[in-house]
Amino acid sequence: MPIERAACSTKQFSATLQNHLQMTELQFGVTDCIQMDTLIKTLPAILAAAGDSEEVVEAACVAAWKHAVGEALSSHAVPAQFRDTKLVIAVADNIWQKQLEQLRGQLLFRLNSVLGQQAVKSIELSIQPDKFKQAGKREAANAGKEDRNFPVPIELVSAAAGIEDAGLRRAFLGAAVSCVKRLEESEI
Repeated sequence: MPIERAACSTKQFSATLQNHLQMTELQFGVTDCIQMDTLIKTLPAILAAAGDSEEVVEAACVAAWKHAVGEALSSHAVPAQFRDTKLVIAVADNIWQKQLEQLRGQLLFRLNSVLGQQAVKSIELSIQPDKFKQAGKREAANAGKEDRNFPVPIELVSAAAGIEDAGLRRAFLGAAVSCVKRLEESEI
């Protein structure tokens, strides 16, 4: 199957990439945190190469969020949508919304610093408790279900061969394979 047909939405790919990198951190420890930093450092170059693609900026924002705000905060405030340079952050309740309201300027500065440009002009805090309930259910349902015997399409292996960093290559393949599996499951 050609790579174009195997492509998934930017949100799916970036979420899968983040989940795979988080799983890699848990499985392999501190050295892979360094590889996540390497991935984060490539975001400014990716954004520069992508030009005005709002999808790429959205994926970069999602990928950069946890790094910009820290692990503790990122579990209570997650990117929900990016449109017209505004990033909507979902929070569980009005307490988190009020607390983060005071930090909005700092969050914006830190996110844009990670992105290497002022890609996000404003942050909106939106109360979306269902987003956190769904995430918890997904994590519980997916715990230990990683299918290691899934055949990797040759196009993905070829694309990954150009990635020199082994950890980044592994993260790319894991995210891409997860996306292909999801697409195939939705066709069934």
